[in-house]
Amino acid sequence: MSGLKSDTPVPTGIVVHAVSRVLELQYANGESFRIPFELMRVYSPSAEVRGHGPGQETLQTGKREVTITALEAVGHYALQPTFSDGHDTGIYSWDQLYDLATRQDELWAEYFAKLKEAGVERDTPMAASAHDGAAHGHCH
Repeated sequence: MSGLKSDTPVPTGIVVHAVSRVLELQYANGESFRIPFELMRVYSPSAEVRGHGPGQETLQTGKREVTITALEAVGHYALQPTFSDGHDTGIYSWDQLYDLATRQDELWAEYFAKLKEAGVERDTPMAASAHDGAAHGHCH
């Protein structure tokens, strides 16, 4: 896992906005960012999403309505959210969170380009994996 860069700001305040589905990060310099849960989820640093090397990423879909059901600190360098779809293996270091917060437009554009390239819709349900728990019913 990537550690903290020496110049990465550490949030002084963290607020989970459940209704609007954003994680708010507040910094000592007065900056404040709201990262949508969906963006966090599709860019999860977990091996389940990232794979174990370039080209092994798993494109995440159907995450628009995902929420954070729990949020735990990992030492003094990261957060580990539990998402409503059961995903809980992503550990977000302060630098990864700051990167997500400050590059949202670029990351959304990259995500939408990957969806288009793969020929899938943003809201397409993901195929159930072995550790997803109960299958979810979907109407077509």
